[in-house]
Amino acid sequence: MTAPAASAVTVHRIPHDRLCAAMRVVVRGFGSTPDEVDAVVDNLVEANLRGHDSHGIGMLPRYAEAFLEGSLQVNAHARVDLDSGTLLRVDGGCGFGQVIGREAIDLAVERARRHGSCLLAIGHSHHLGRIGAWAEQAAAAGLVSVHFVNVMARPIVAPHGGAQARYGTNPFCVGVPRPDAPPLVLDFATSVIAQGKTRVAHNQGVAIEPGCVIDPQGHDSTDPRWTVVPPFGALLPFGGELGAHKGYGLALMCELLGGALASGMTLRDQPENLDKRRVLNGMFSVLVDPQALGGGSAFDAEVGAFVDWVKSAPARPGFEPVQVAGEPELARRAQRLAEGLAVDATTWGEIEQAAARLGVDVAAVRREAGLAG
Repeated sequence: MTAPAASAVTVHRIPHDRLCAAMRVVVRGFGSTPDEVDAVVDNLVEANLRGHDSHGIGMLPRYAEAFLEGSLQVNAHARVDLDSGTLLRVDGGCGFGQVIGREAIDLAVERARRHGSCLLAIGHSHHLGRIGAWAEQAAAAGLVSVHFVNVMARPIVAPHGGAQARYGTNPFCVGVPRPDAPPLVLDFATSVIAQGKTRVAHNQGVAIEPGCVIDPQGHDSTDPRWTVVPPFGALLPFGGELGAHKGYGLALMCELLGGALASGMTLRDQPENLDKRRVLNGMFSVLVDPQALGGGSAFDAEVGAFVDWVKSAPARPGFEPVQVAGEPELARRAQRLAEGLAVDATTWGEIEQAAARLGVDVAAVRREAGLAG
């Protein structure tokens, strides 16, 4: 089944500062402290700036539903359950992942700087958002980091060759610092596309590319509704017909390391995974100080030289010049800062409805965003 033809969609284009101000009004409705409000809003809007609308402000309606059902705990902080110096286990207490992630990475950064490395296990955090943010945080401290993440919510991705969903989008991320350039940040869902991208497409009334989703009978489709509204189909693992076993295999390892190892929970046939609106993440992270490995300036030089060598490859016909991980996001960020951030009317309406359910003055949200009415 293919998606219906797209219809004209109203889009609000909102300047960055105004969007941040409007979203702060919404997040205050959770009862969050000012610091928590800033952490959540800054993280979500930054995702929009970098082109990852799937992890941006469109998540707030889901957060509101989780909060109202009692699954998201406001003003929670990272709690250290195990500390052996270079090994940390942190419990998020179902708090905002934007706070839990930052606090946990702060702890791991301090240990990696002191000891040369740190293994960090995060469990029971609410949605950690764009995982690249945590790789960037580590890279800002001069550290290499690797992150394996599982998702405790309704299963949404089918295993390779399977016709039903069995696990989440299970992100994988690597960050590499560079002294005189932005860090290299490889951050992707192990599904062909992130679930949030189907939500964005559904709200905009557009089809998605073939090879991303299947309907409830396991047939290929370009209709994003199969992962947004019931009856549900599933996303497919990345890799296409010849390589989907690779995306599936990496997703499995993210589930076992981010889930079983880091948080003691994997996504399987449990009613709470189907009935709750909360999105819990487990994350297993490895942070390494290149200086402690004796790399130092030699590591920096080799990274720079190899990136230059890779980017020197001539572009294939029909392709743009070669880029490396993180560069497309930075280009989108600059463009959206200059032009404003586009929010489709459906997503904006969902945010307003969520704000109203939180007891927030919707007119105040619109005023801050610069929208009439």
